[in-house]
Amino acid sequence: MKVRIPNSGGPGNMNQMLKQAQKMQEDMAALQEDLEQREYTASSGGGMIEVTVDGKHNIKLLKINPDAVDPDDVEMLEDLITVAVNEAISNAAKTAEEEMGAITGGLNMPGLF
Repeated sequence: MKVRIPNSGGPGNMNQMLKQAQKMQEDMAALQEDLEQREYTASSGGGMIEVTVDGKHNIKLLKINPDAVDPDDVEMLEDLITVAVNEAISNAAKTAEEEMGAITGGLNMPGLF
């Protein structure tokens, strides 16, 4: 029994697919560069702690309201900083995922970004 593979348009169609893939790759590289340059800010404790990270998840700015500093409760300050940092990083990652998804059409490409 022979299996017949339908003709999907020949070499011209393959060239078009390769051009589309190359364009997607270029768009993704440009977006990745743009995302890395952006800054994402989050706060915690009603604005007592504010953190700004870049698209590479590096902390660019950390602001601590003096009222948040209680020498008898250092753990609270640590918790507030942790929450703000994690939220800022999460915002950066979510933005990257959404915008890359728009380019890839929702294709699942593990390890891409």
